[in-house]
Amino acid sequence: MARTNFGRLLILFVMSRLMFVLATLMTLIQQMSGTPYITGGNSPSGTDCSGLASLVSNLATDRPAFGGRFNTGNEESALLARGFKYGTAPGALVIGWNGGHTAVTLPDGTPVSSGEGGGVRVGGGGAYQPQFSHHMYLPVEGDAPADDPAPVLVNMLAPAPPPPGPDPADAPPPPPPAPDAAPAPDAAPAGAPENEAPAPPEAA
Repeated sequence: MARTNFGRLLILFVMSRLMFVLATLMTLIQQMSGTPYITGGNSPSGTDCSGLASLVSNLATDRPAFGGRFNTGNEESALLARGFKYGTAPGALVIGWNGGHTAVTLPDGTPVSSGEGGGVRVGGGGAYQPQFSHHMYLPVEGDAPADDPAPVLVNMLAPAPPPPGPDPADAPPPPPPAPDAAPAPDAAPAGAPENEAPAPPEAA
């Protein structure tokens, strides 16, 4: 029971942290909303698309928002260094990019961008645009209780049953008992019935 409660508390903690990070991200992006697209920019007064992706990934991984930025050329290695994984996942922070543009979808599904119809804004195509050939997401740890049952694999073949053992009806009969070599000294003479009461004496 304690393990179950701990798992649930861990989920609540992680979800609370995720909500805090999301709120922090939204607050900063809303404060920056309307600032111009600035190539190489990395400040609250404006940034480009990769600067915005850097800012978001920095905050989500407990780094200073403007502490370091990447560009679309080194985005993969920078995201790996921040703990991102390849692909996408529902309810996760997802970043998509190609050789010239990048955008973000927040864990609640909100897209944010810079350079899509202006500068920094809440909106745009987000990480799932068809133009993006690369996607990475930030996994949320502790999203299932530790004592949940193991996942069930689907589309897997069941192991073959073991071969059947021999049928008892097909077993050979047991060998006959070995004959006695000699009768025991107190044995009855051959042909005499054993344990038979003596015959009563005949009347005279």
